[in-house]
Amino acid sequence: MFHRGHEHGGRMAHLVEESGLAEFDFYAWDARGHGRSEGAPGSAPDFATLIRDADAFVRHICDEDKVAIEDIAILAQSVGSVIASAWVHDYAPRIRAMVLASPAFDIDLIVPGARPALTLWQKIRGNFMVNSYVKPEMLTHDAERIASYKTDPLITRPISSTLLLDVYKVAERVVSDAKAITCPVQLFISGADKVVRAKAQHDFFVNLGSAKKERHVLEGFFHDTLGEKDRAIPLTEINRFITDCFARPVEQASLLDAHRMGYTRDEAEALASPATGSLGLYWAATRASMRLGGKLSEGVALGHETGFDSGSTLDYVYRNEPRGTSPIGRLIDKNYLNSIGWRGIRQRKLNTEELIGTALSRLKAEGQPSRIVDIAAGHGRYVLEALTAREDKPDSILLRDYSDINVEAGRALIAEKDLADIARFEQGDAFDGEDLAALDPQPTLAIVSGLYELFPDNEMVGRSLKGLGHAIPEGGYLVYTGQPWHPQLELIARALTSHRGGEAWVMRRRVQAEMDQLVVEAGFQKIDQRIDKWGIFTVSLAQRVSK
Repeated sequence: MFHRGHEHGGRMAHLVEESGLAEFDFYAWDARGHGRSEGAPGSAPDFATLIRDADAFVRHICDEDKVAIEDIAILAQSVGSVIASAWVHDYAPRIRAMVLASPAFDIDLIVPGARPALTLWQKIRGNFMVNSYVKPEMLTHDAERIASYKTDPLITRPISSTLLLDVYKVAERVVSDAKAITCPVQLFISGADKVVRAKAQHDFFVNLGSAKKERHVLEGFFHDTLGEKDRAIPLTEINRFITDCFARPVEQASLLDAHRMGYTRDEAEALASPATGSLGLYWAATRASMRLGGKLSEGVALGHETGFDSGSTLDYVYRNEPRGTSPIGRLIDKNYLNSIGWRGIRQRKLNTEELIGTALSRLKAEGQPSRIVDIAAGHGRYVLEALTAREDKPDSILLRDYSDINVEAGRALIAEKDLADIARFEQGDAFDGEDLAALDPQPTLAIVSGLYELFPDNEMVGRSLKGLGHAIPEGGYLVYTGQPWHPQLELIARALTSHRGGEAWVMRRRVQAEMDQLVVEAGFQKIDQRIDKWGIFTVSLAQRVSK
């Protein structure tokens, strides 16, 4: 159970008995900075941290109590519903069902222009605390709930401006891309809610990709839906829904053919079509400005020369050192390197390094050799920097790439890092499954970063993964990346060019569930995941299960 904002898990304890689900075990958490959890009241570094906390909480339940993820259902309220839906969207857990009560997808701040004002003030003074205007009388008609709210010492009225503004950003992303959510969902909308607006809740329901979904509008209900005086009404529906979901096999749509049919294919095809009219003029002007910027900015020029998705461009982005022919050129380059996509790429590098370290530590603890292969390493910087930071070096490192330029640069980087005794760089095709299956030495850790996102065809990706599945012995590991969402897809498609002959860089997104299904199909089981705070790039760790 995930509680609403300002509250804590104890405020949902009454649901254990009142729901009538006596045969189920219930777990409730206090979100970071709430109730008895650690952290400053109402605060966390960002909303993505709360989503990752939720993932850690559920994984803890699964590990400690030996509960299969397929035997878990989520019951969430308000801000807890935003955390839960974002977790299901970003991490794609194979849960049984999700019940959302009055999700805070669009908080009503009452004062016109409050959100842009908060955004501006935060830019000026940094993070600050905002006290909630919500009174308990606005939450429920239940006199006992109102009284307990007023006397509860664990109620946290302030919330950090960072978290408050992040709720809006995360909610907008999840609502617009709710087709990525395919587990059974039951949604309750309070008809007299004075805290959140209902339109985003209806939009979320319409956009949902779930084959089994229900929407219930509760006329006269205030925001604390499951704490309302007449909560027996939604609780009866919840009992029926949850019971029915557990009486059926786990429902998850197969996405292995998403490159042939599905909304991400339709999205990519639309981006591949030429823009016309005023939009065509706008994007023509954007491309012209990029060409002009390339005369001054070294990064933009490199993108035009080698492709904005090339290993050379990624290596330049990783270094993050603005360069240009003049102060103006360096300023253009700085802005270019600071775009949200490249910031996400740099965070992906850090997340990849972290999970490489996790995999190596697990191999060491299990007494397995540490033989690494990266099948599309670019220049290999992210791998080599992750390994040179460790005291215990792996037994061997094999870096591969299809590009002669990348192979040459990678070999130079190996020499620079003084790793020639354990590392080598060779040319290879990351989509040649038979070649990968015959890798020598047999890898115990394979890394695939930033490759599969560039190719829409799941058959190609599946071939590559199955080759690795044959190469990696049982108990070995796979670190792989994904791109389930991106705020600049149209800019990339209309204004940037690919390494493939200078053609337009049109990407088909793979939602996380699709990427994970491809990995499972190749014989791996995901055991951990990271995602940047913008929800763009994921990095996952999977283990090879019995063949």
